[in-house]
Amino acid sequence: MKAGDRPRRGAPPKGEVSARERILATASELFYREGIRAVGVDTVVERSGVSKTSLYRLFDSKDALIAAFAAEQDRLFWARWDRIEKQHADDPRALLEALLSGIAERIGRPAYRGCPFFNLVTEFPAKNHPGRVVARGNKEELRARLAAIVAKLGAGDPNRTASQIALLINGAYATGLMDKPADLRGDLVNAASKLLA
Repeated sequence: MKAGDRPRRGAPPKGEVSARERILATASELFYREGIRAVGVDTVVERSGVSKTSLYRLFDSKDALIAAFAAEQDRLFWARWDRIEKQHADDPRALLEALLSGIAERIGRPAYRGCPFFNLVTEFPAKNHPGRVVARGNKEELRARLAAIVAKLGAGDPNRTASQIALLINGAYATGLMDKPADLRGDLVNAASKLLA
């Protein structure tokens, strides 16, 4: 800062990323890539270029930052889902295939490090941890949305079928950490089709 310059207060100029957004983007990248417990607040502060005071003004604890990370992952997950759903609004079978294909595509990316929600619950076993609450909500919403899709496809017990498809998805998340199956997309779509047959 030059002599005579005052620290900027208030919202950043249009088009500039806010301190909150920088902190959350930095934390999200580090938490996903390196693990939540492995990344300290000091590392987030250093990499985001935001002061520790600012971080704690925006997030009163690391747990609050973790909950915000989980909420952002949840928002991104459902934004992708909603885009796919909009493209296939009139065809539930094409919708299910497109959703499963999207999941398989994400698992196949080089930077894939597992489902962020499963990673979080593995690191934080306390059921009432704020990040874990968001993760559990994501998985419950996944089953509910799958149930709505398979009900349109005539499943006799949509809730059970949705739970089974969720198991397939979650198994794909875990499998993708150890090995990249040759045809994960085909395997997921085929297994879901057999459940609906």
